[in-house]
Amino acid sequence: MLLDEASVTGTEYIIMTAVLAEGTTTIYNAACEPYIQQLCKMLNNMGAKISGIASNLITIEGVNELHGCEHTILPDMIEVGSFIGMAAMTGSELTIKNVSYENLGIIPTMFKRLGIKLERKGDDLFIPQQQHYEVESFMDGSILSFADAPWPGLTPDLLSVILVVATQAKGSVLIHQKMFESRLFFVDKLIDMGAQIILCDPHRAVVIGHDKQFKLRGSRMSSPDIRAGIALLIAAMSAQGTSTISNIEQIDRGYENIEARLTALGASIKRID
Repeated sequence: MLLDEASVTGTEYIIMTAVLAEGTTTIYNAACEPYIQQLCKMLNNMGAKISGIASNLITIEGVNELHGCEHTILPDMIEVGSFIGMAAMTGSELTIKNVSYENLGIIPTMFKRLGIKLERKGDDLFIPQQQHYEVESFMDGSILSFADAPWPGLTPDLLSVILVVATQAKGSVLIHQKMFESRLFFVDKLIDMGAQIILCDPHRAVVIGHDKQFKLRGSRMSSPDIRAGIALLIAAMSAQGTSTISNIEQIDRGYENIEARLTALGASIKRID
């Protein structure tokens, strides 16, 4: 099977079907995210015969049956990245525990390119308090660009967080959303909050950072999707005044009990039924 695109869910479904299918199945252009690697390792522990784990060429030899096993799932790397963004935007000191650092890929590096300080402490991630962070510059003076790509590239699910974090950086950033449509249409809400963003087209936006000289202002907004929702929540926590976000069911899809967890960290958030 040749996948037209490296779909995570598509790859997972084919793998789960093929482990009990008769004969050998080969997947070309397979997605290879850590979650798929963990699924393959768990299935192998259950008696499956999967080779090519962590590559884009996966081969599955069908078996007659599987048996039980014990497996510990990975932490959510998108949630880890979101908390890094929250710490940077609010100028907070934060320790994120048990992040499975080896499986974060280039995510820490991408935030470091925005000027955010990160320290690895064992399997924990420490973000010190930072009043300013400056975008990495190039020798030729070209603008820093963030573009999503299949793993091991930058996951598209963190582009919204990186975009909102860039609004308070020193310097300018180009955000290029290549893999999905209409993911950048939430930037008008950030512009209403005082962010300096130029939406070039449905896939590209230029962010001109405030260097925390001007705070975003509170606003009333609606969450269009799960990733834009958490980006707007991060913006609201760093803004002056009170913000109201509706359609928060989108945020709940990826961030369980988020208001209680952030309140425990010192945020002032109230869920209204």
